[in-house]
Amino acid sequence: MKFYKPNADFYVPDGIGEAAALARTTHIAICAHQDDIEIMAYHGIAECFGQDDKWFAGVVVTNGAGSPRAGIYEKYTDEEMQKVRRREQQKAAFVGDYACQIQLDYTSSEVKDPKVAAVRDDLLAILKAAKPDVVYLHNPADKHDTHVGTMLRAIDALRSLAPAERPSKVYGCEVWRDLDWLPDEDKQALPVSERSNVAAALVGVFDSQVSGGKRYDLATAGRRLANATYFASHGVDVETALIFAMDLTPLIHDASLSVTGYTTRFIDKLKDDVESRLKKLGG
Repeated sequence: MKFYKPNADFYVPDGIGEAAALARTTHIAICAHQDDIEIMAYHGIAECFGQDDKWFAGVVVTNGAGSPRAGIYEKYTDEEMQKVRRREQQKAAFVGDYACQIQLDYTSSEVKDPKVAAVRDDLLAILKAAKPDVVYLHNPADKHDTHVGTMLRAIDALRSLAPAERPSKVYGCEVWRDLDWLPDEDKQALPVSERSNVAAALVGVFDSQVSGGKRYDLATAGRRLANATYFASHGVDVETALIFAMDLTPLIHDASLSVTGYTTRFIDKLKDDVESRLKKLGG
């Protein structure tokens, strides 16, 4: 495929052609940074792992420059870090048996700017070729601007698809803000108990981040365990790991819905729930 950035990378672990790799894709994650996919979209990776009729593809929109670094990576330039992170993302795609891994090489400032139409156009081309059934995005309540910008560009691309081409499910997932605050009836509780060894390997392969100063490996496993344990207060655990997501599917089928209004509706429901419980108990 032809992408806007000349250094965009299209990696296919098993060597099949690019068109065939996208055509077999059933689940796809569109994320801002290298390692976001493995943190937030492991549900899709696990669903497809080892399956002949389900394939997971990853899309990383930014180039990975500007990440925090320590240890052996402390003196790496942004250009050197970009090369390391690109290679780590390819390693994760191999470990996770992805259909393909695309890295679009945009800067964070480009992704955050709604006037840069090329981001949406590249994503639209990918979605048209893949026609995935399930899409994983950052959630709109995430506190990282680049994550939110990536999600908004992806929503624009999804809305540009013909109705018959749109996925049946779009999830907004956790990275830089948990979704345990969502009312239980609105939580998309995605089970990820299977293959904890693969889950650990996928996050652990990003050594520039883990040994470079951020223990994403421990934090990711801990969040999933906490989600499973604290999900239901009056019942035993059914899963050992859960990822919480927000259902973003209505946003791609109804362009009249604003992402802001749709998201704050959930926040209002949390406020109402807290308020009513306090009043009921004499607060």
